[in-house]
Amino acid sequence: MRRFRLIAAALALSGAGLAGWLWIEGPAKAQAPAPPPPAIPVQAATASPADVPIQETGLGSVQAFNTVTVKVRVDGELQKIAFTEGQMVKAGDLLAQIDPRPFQAALDQAIAKQAQDQAQLDNARLNLQRDANLVIHQYATQQTVDNEKAMVSQLEATIQGDAAAIENARVQLGYTTITAPIAGRTGIRLIDQGNIVHATDTGGIVVVTQLQPISVIFTLPEDDLPAIADAQAKGPVTVTALSRDGTDPLDQGTLALVDNEIDQTTGTLRLKATFPNPHNRLWPGQFVNIQVLLRTERGVLTVPSGAIQRSNSGLYVYRVKPDDSVEVQPVEVGQMTNKIAVVTGGLEPGDRVVTAGQYRLQPGARVAIAQAGPAAAVAKTAEATR
Repeated sequence: MRRFRLIAAALALSGAGLAGWLWIEGPAKAQAPAPPPPAIPVQAATASPADVPIQETGLGSVQAFNTVTVKVRVDGELQKIAFTEGQMVKAGDLLAQIDPRPFQAALDQAIAKQAQDQAQLDNARLNLQRDANLVIHQYATQQTVDNEKAMVSQLEATIQGDAAAIENARVQLGYTTITAPIAGRTGIRLIDQGNIVHATDTGGIVVVTQLQPISVIFTLPEDDLPAIADAQAKGPVTVTALSRDGTDPLDQGTLALVDNEIDQTTGTLRLKATFPNPHNRLWPGQFVNIQVLLRTERGVLTVPSGAIQRSNSGLYVYRVKPDDSVEVQPVEVGQMTNKIAVVTGGLEPGDRVVTAGQYRLQPGARVAIAQAGPAAAVAKTAEATR
């Protein structure tokens, strides 16, 4: 019995000790602060001054600077095709040859006729000179002299007609040699060698398209007309042609024309730009995106456009504070172009703003910045990895 009493006493003491420990340690653990949540990974950029081009964008179609359907101007056999389909030709290069022999014969005949008439004219002038001397001594009548004068004048007119006939024959002979009227690229051949061609044929031999320079017709909203007029008043307006996805610059040219009326059905302007197209990256019929440089804002405060968020109360950004927590900062934005936003109010140079990962943020949240730098550099990197 004594042994059982000792065991019971030991168990009671152990229970009392455990209860005391729990009474002391439990509240202490309950009052310990919870560990802070992990930092949220984001990308950020520094608001910085930069030169920002102010541009307007539109959709345009490429048109050849000149397009010529080469046709024949005389009838005859097409003896020779002197070009290859798709060949680049210069103005004056031989394209085709029509049988010249009938036209050469006509020219030779006209020259012979002029020689015949010239001989008659020379003889009539001699007769007139003799009879003019004889009429002084009354060995010839005045009527004879007058008739010979009329004959000389008639033959002189005939010689002029012969000269015109010779010139016409030469022109017709020249039409048998068909040359490129402009520099450009030949298309698909429209007729084969050996065919009989006529000046009245509706088709042609080939279409020559001038690719250098080349034109783009595009549209912009009518509200852009004052800005375009201001830009033109300051000098040539730079226009850039981009691929359909807007990522690949194809060529850079200048604004050539603003159409003389606004399309009232769409409220748009038609404009024409000219591009040198040295590498033939612009092709007739191609659709391209167009950027018109209106002006350049110098030294304005910029952030990547991805930093700008919208709410019912306006635009805002998440600004990163020195302790790497974020706060909501309302901002005023002027222009957004090329992934860059021009901030006109709400930020100072050097402020850090979150550019990606905002959907997980709340005011006061801690962030771990995965990318930081000036606004233009961050925007360029983001565009390259898009």
